[in-house]
Amino acid sequence: MSNESSAEIAAARKDWKTEHMEMYIGSGGTRGHIMDITPVGGPVLGTHCMIRFKGRKSGRTLITPLCYTMVGGEVLICGSKGGADHHPNWYLNLISDPRVDFQIGTQAWQGEWREPEGAERDFAWAVLTSNFAFYKDYQASTDRVLPLILMRPVAEIPVFTAPE
Repeated sequence: MSNESSAEIAAARKDWKTEHMEMYIGSGGTRGHIMDITPVGGPVLGTHCMIRFKGRKSGRTLITPLCYTMVGGEVLICGSKGGADHHPNWYLNLISDPRVDFQIGTQAWQGEWREPEGAERDFAWAVLTSNFAFYKDYQASTDRVLPLILMRPVAEIPVFTAPE
């Protein structure tokens, strides 16, 4: 997918993403965790987490809502950017820091993350795409390999509030 196509998709989804994050944060996680994401090509009961990380250039604290599924007791997210030819900014920020905070529903954790490889990655991809089939379309639209991230909790923390 070209950068121009990616920009069009991002613009169309920006309001939805902003509303989703505001609902999630504003409710303390009681709303926004499981919701209908058919308007953006997802399932009726899509599961969502939020990740909080530092901007690699700005140093600001940023929050991004993402679809997730569980694999072997770890939280799995995907750096798809809708199938764009370049990685999402949240992924580029994440790879510069081994720590990440994440929230699922009304619980949040400081965590560690890693990228699965080989057979583990193949299994994680199969689980992810069985829950969110649209990732197969995203992968088919780009030559880059969509990165997968597995997160595990290290310590419980307060739920997220609005980013900087």
